[in-house]
Parts: sequence; C-alpha cells; structure tokens
Amino acid sequence: MLETERYGEAMQTLEFLLSCEGQDERRRQEWSTLLEWLRVAFPGGAGDAYRNEAVLAGEEPEDASQALKRRTLEKHREDAGYAERLLLRVMQEPMTERGQIALEQLSYLEDADTDAKLADWMERETLHPLLQFRVLQTLRRRGATGTVRLPRGGIALELEIERTPLEPHEFPLAVAEVLSRVSQQTENEDPSLFYFARELWMQFMMATYGTTDYENLTRGAESELDAWAAALHAQASETLEGGGQAERIRDAYGITGELRFLCERAEKSLRAFSRGTLQR
Repeated sequence: MLETERYGEAMQTLEFLLSCEGQDERRRQEWSTLLEWLRVAFPGGAGDAYRNEAVLAGEEPEDASQALKRRTLEKHREDAGYAERLLLRVMQEPMTERGQIALEQLSYLEDADTDAKLADWMERETLHPLLQFRVLQTLRRRGATGTVRLPRGGIALELEIERTPLEPHEFPLAVAEVLSRVSQQTENEDPSLFYFARELWMQFMMATYGTTDYENLTRGAESELDAWAAALHAQASETLEGGGQAERIRDAYGITGELRFLCERAEKSLRAFSRGTLQR
C-alpha cells in the first residue's frame, strides 16, 4: 500500500491491526512507528491521506462520503457476503458508530434482498425513532419504494419510503418557518442558542416524522408555528441555561389564549424528546 502511495488505506489498516490482540510485540512496535510517521505526514488522518492521493493522481479530492462509498464498493466486489455482514452489523449494533457507518454503507449497494430485510426489521422491532428515520433514509437512497408500517406508541405509522426527506430543505416549509421565528428572537440575544435550537429541531423532526405532532405542525396555521417556535426556544433555553424563562419567551411570541394550550403541548413533546422518553 505504501509503495503505491495508498496512504489512507495504510493508516486504516494499521489502526485496525493495532486494535487486535495477540500480535507479536516486535511487529506491533513496527506498526506503531509506521502509523506515527503517517500521522505526522497527514495530521488530518486517513481522510487527509485519501485527499492527497487524489491530488497526486490528478483527480478531485474525495470527501468522507465519497471515500466511504469507494471503499464499500471495492469490498463488495471482493467479497460476495459483504452486504450481508453489513446488514447483520446494523441489526446487532444499531446505535453504535459501527452500526451507523454500516447503515450508510448499505445505501451504496444494490443487492435486492437488503431492502426487504431492512423493511422487515423496522416493522418487526421497536427501534428508536431516530433510527427508524435513518433506516427510511437508507432505503430511499437505495431507490426502494412502497410503504412501511412502523410501530410507535401502540399504533402503526404508515410511511412512504420515497417521500422520506434526505436533506433539511426537503422537509415541509413549516419546519424552516419555525426556525426562522426562533432566529428572529435569538439573533441579537444569544446567537449560540439558535444553533443549538436548530440542531434540536431537526433531530426532533426526524424522530417525530409521520406522527400526529409532525402532521399538526406541517399542516398547521400560523398560530401553530408560533406555538412550536416558542416551545423550541423555551426547550433550548432550559437545556442550555436552566428553567425560569418560559413565560418571558411565550410573551415574546405572542402566546396567549388558545395558543397557550398548543404551546404547552409542543413543550411537552420537545421535553420528552430531550429526555429520551419520546414514545417508540
């Protein structure tokens, strides 16, 4: 690998070998020394090395996703059982980093059986809502179509794979409208609060995709958007700064009368998500 200037692959191979037990100590020392040399040469790690390889070859540098896709396809060509092993890893380690990477890798492969196995797994197991959404995204990236029935809080959500948003701009306009309202209230007060609120909001949208909360928001009137914006602002503030700001925040968004009930309902849902108690 070093002779052919495949430094990125060499770094990853050495890191893997050093993580394995039972190796000869002299050989481990050689591997460690070589890896240290590569880390000095490429401070950005394997990704930095892969970009360097591309430049030397006169190609456009790869980003992390492109590099993962290339390596996945290479391994799939070399090993007919690679897709099945990735699928097992996803199902056995769904919330680990390894499991999440394997799920992304499956989106690059085109074996027909994987679609059915992923859909069956989602319908059969009670998975975390965020994981359900990420599997839906994987199925869409793979080109799958049709409806899946996901167990959630004692009911089954019927969701069309091909309608699953892959990027934030693919969500209904109401999702961005809520963030716009929060941005207007926080841009002068505390910009860092908005960045946290934005991340919380997009995670919440993925976790509640297809639920009653999601439908109420995306089909709701302006007043519904104000209620959700106030609730999001309040939850972000509570998480970062502690409680005691809810009434002031509601006043800033004009939450009075019937809107108060909508806002309290939204606050309850966001609080449940933040605490990890959202219905599965």
